[in-house]
Amino acid sequence: MERLRSETRSRVTIGVVGPHDLVEQIMSIGADLPAAADWRLVGAPHAEEHETYEKFCKIADSIDVVLFTGPLQHDLARQSGELPVPATFVPVNGSGLYSSLLRGVLSHGIDPARVSIDSISAADVHEAYGEIGVSTDHVHLSEYDQPESARGFIGFHEKLYRQGATTAALTTIRTVARKLAAAQVPVLRMLPTPHTLRLALNTAALLGTGSRLEESQIAIVLVELAASARPSYSGPGNYWQQELKLSLQQALLADARLMGATVVPRDENSYVVTATVGSLSQATDGFRVAPFMDRIRADVGVAVEVGIGLGNTARDADSNATLAVEKARNADATAAFLVGLDGTVLSLPMRQRRRVEPVSEPVAASKAAKVLERLVEGLGDGPEAMVVDAEIVADVLSIAPRSARRVLQSLVEEGLAWPMPTVRPAQAGRPRQPYRLVMERSLR
Repeated sequence: MERLRSETRSRVTIGVVGPHDLVEQIMSIGADLPAAADWRLVGAPHAEEHETYEKFCKIADSIDVVLFTGPLQHDLARQSGELPVPATFVPVNGSGLYSSLLRGVLSHGIDPARVSIDSISAADVHEAYGEIGVSTDHVHLSEYDQPESARGFIGFHEKLYRQGATTAALTTIRTVARKLAAAQVPVLRMLPTPHTLRLALNTAALLGTGSRLEESQIAIVLVELAASARPSYSGPGNYWQQELKLSLQQALLADARLMGATVVPRDENSYVVTATVGSLSQATDGFRVAPFMDRIRADVGVAVEVGIGLGNTARDADSNATLAVEKARNADATAAFLVGLDGTVLSLPMRQRRRVEPVSEPVAASKAAKVLERLVEGLGDGPEAMVVDAEIVADVLSIAPRSARRVLQSLVEEGLAWPMPTVRPAQAGRPRQPYRLVMERSLR
């Protein structure tokens, strides 16, 4: 079984670019992981940050994905030229701050309440200090924001130390640490933890697999209403539930159409989104943030559980997505979960800020979308006008009722209409089947 599983997976080549010590550590950790048989690591260490793109170019033709050792290296490479392969980086967070502070207290006698810190976000610093019970009133911070900000780190740390405001500097950047030490400023370099490096390697492997197999590999996303957001009862008469489902579908469609994905109701409280791994990796910033969750929170105001499954077949992907959404449910809908081909599990946090959607060339409207435009033009204003049946559609489009029913069915299949509870006539006859038209934002 293990041999068969290996034969159905492609071996991914991951390039690792960054300072010598971090590249060596990542190569060592990667070689000892259970998934090491599924990837090959190629190191490209540099001595100075300005060599990042040059080192990357030397291995670009032989790798499927590149893992930079930090956001600085990633951004420097992107500013220098085109990256012909998918790229990701080891995130900078507060996990390495604990060991650095402990090392500083035990070995260097620094006062953790009077230090300067660069690169890490204010939220991570406050969380780390809160857990160790130390005030941040005299902790000075300079967050990373593109390579331009890193150029000021040396002056930031040195000025505070010379003024007597700090006892040491904590930095994530090797060259900054070296130059501060040469200026006789006590400095500690914060390094990512082995756990962070393992997660970054798994992310790179998934991204590389998606790049190689995006045409054949399927990604299925299950989106379920959290228990706290579900109506107390369901049924044809619960119109609040109908409106909630419509709003949820609209929010899903807005993101799904950007990645060429389809959205289909699964049951009363969940949807299935089908996409390729390549398109999903772009929508999730290389499997670093959860899809859909931020938009649904902002547009609909409800919590959802999101599970992502990858697979070479729809059955495999759906099975993995079911496992993933169960993990999201156990995490109280605070993050999405992804289960890969080999059972690898990733936790994808919700995006902290709404994504600015890239400006792209207009996509040609589908035939059903064009029909929806004609319908909207022929209907009156107000939400009531968006509820139609075959008779209304036949009248507006000047077609036969049978053709109108086919039109409505095509709108439902593309997520542009939602079947509502049937209405029985006062007298004997066929029940009336109303539909609610789903207006996309591009049509508003």
